[in-house]
Amino acid sequence: MIAPAPVRGELIGQHASIQDLRRLIAKAATSPARAVLIYGETGTGKGVVARMVHQLSSRAGNEFVDVNCAAIPANLLESELFGHERGAFTGAVGKKVGLIEAANKGSIFLDEIREMDHVLQAKMLTVLDTQRFRRIGSVRPIEVDVRFIAATNKILLSEVKAGNFREDLYYRLQVVAINVPPLRERGDDIFVLTDHFLRVLSERYHRVVKGLTPEVASIFRRYRWPGNVRELENLLERIFALEEDDTIKAHHLPVRIHRTLSGDDPEELNGRPNGPLDFHQATAEFQRQMLREALRTAEGNQGIAAKALGLTRHALRHQLIKLGLR
Repeated sequence: MIAPAPVRGELIGQHASIQDLRRLIAKAATSPARAVLIYGETGTGKGVVARMVHQLSSRAGNEFVDVNCAAIPANLLESELFGHERGAFTGAVGKKVGLIEAANKGSIFLDEIREMDHVLQAKMLTVLDTQRFRRIGSVRPIEVDVRFIAATNKILLSEVKAGNFREDLYYRLQVVAINVPPLRERGDDIFVLTDHFLRVLSERYHRVVKGLTPEVASIFRRYRWPGNVRELENLLERIFALEEDDTIKAHHLPVRIHRTLSGDDPEELNGRPNGPLDFHQATAEFQRQMLREALRTAEGNQGIAAKALGLTRHALRHQLIKLGLR
């Protein structure tokens, strides 16, 4: 059964780790702490957690400003955060209000904070301690009331020891720390999330995909999902965009997933229910899947498919004939 859509910013899932995470978010949101640090692998939903911290707090009626520190060049990030006065530097043709000032009375989310350089880290520490800063080119301090929510996919203490992150800023941010669990540790939440994304994508693509075959469900359960929730969502949308079946089957999945699980039961990986396969049969099935995927990606162009597989065109044709796919 496809679950109803959650409200914006809600975590999807019923696993115990997610229930614990919701409780911790609520405590962090209602605490007086001016800084919250979110840990989590890429794609786990750190941005969702940051928005929840804001939405469940007394600041919810004010601005939530989202800044990806890794996406803005280091020489521009300071100006984006603090703003500048006219003439502060070449190209500063007018006054600019910075993102910290724009977040006054609300929250600012500093994603991938590890990517800040040391000079900017020192300035951020001052703002956290005093809630005051100066625009570039100004001598007048500006006072703000902002909650700083930072996120990283790195172990910051290790970054401190390696000299990549300021120790004093680390301890200032670490007062309230939240860890977002990876998808592989969330059990059957993989299917709760799948149902949710299928519902959303069905509306977007104006067609219904009912769910997963048992073979694909087994693959989903055993796959490690290195890209986490984002990888799952992108995979399902790719299938919606490229396939026409009303059920997700094993041959719809990318070769990399089958390759990752190639040491497991090949019957489950290739959707073959009729009896066990020996080693040679399993290998042939895996090769067929790779060839199908390469040709599908290349839209049937054998030259492009051969190049992607590291084969000559002649070798690809030979394999197609050998495996009964021609």
